Amino acid sequence: MNARQQSILQMVIDKGRMSVADLALMTGVSEVTIRQDLNLLEKQSYLRRTHGFAVPLDSEDVETRMMNNFSLKRELAAWAARLVSPGETVFIENGSSNALLARALAEQPGITIITVSSYIAHLLKETPGEVILLGGIYQKKSESMVGPLTRQYIQQVHFSKAFIGVDGWQRDTGFTGRDMMRADVVSAVLDKECETIVLSDSSKFGAVHPYPLGPTQKFNRVITDDGLSADHQHLLEHSGLTVDIVKRP
Repeated sequence: MNARQQSILQMVIDKGRMSVADLALMTGVSEVTIRQDLNLLEKQSYLRRTHGFAVPLDSEDVETRMMNNFSLKRELAAWAARLVSPGETVFIENGSSNALLARALAEQPGITIITVSSYIAHLLKETPGEVILLGGIYQKKSESMVGPLTRQYIQQVHFSKAFIGVDGWQRDTGFTGRDMMRADVVSAVLDKECETIVLSDSSKFGAVHPYPLGPTQKFNRVITDDGLSADHQHLLEHSGLTVDIVKRP
């Protein structure tokens, strides 16, 4: 993927829907070239084409994504919740499994949740747990805060564990994401050098996306399901990660 294609993908993710004409205008190339770029990006499963437009693969809202494989995500969240003790302050980034984790933790005594997800904050409004929502640029599709202000806020707060959602992982790339701004948020969290835990179903392992979330060695633990291949589990553990395998319901 070249720099122009990365820029095209980021614009599609940010806007949620971009026309071929607008992409050509914003990148300074012909519509023919844009169509070739979109064909390549669709073939590599980065986006989806509709008539005259491009839309992100992950164009559904968080609530809709949560309903996909809900039982599995609930099991992953329950496993992750057992790692958090009363009185801890934890960071929860974004994603449907993380939203279910936040809901489980917010019912436990004395746990403070720091998040960049306005969806998670809203989900917890009736729970007894304390929630700190960090500010920044509001991404409407992901319902998440991003940008330099968010990075600055992360630097100013402290937490013992961070739960991160990912879009992909391969041995050569480490963990990757579809969104450049959300990747920057994860980078700021990794700079805190707390215990960093990836919470993700096994379908993300073996996939690759444009934006690195950080080298595998900067993460501490992966919680995923028993669809993870033995080879991927071995590579993750060889990189120093603890891998927790949750049986699918």
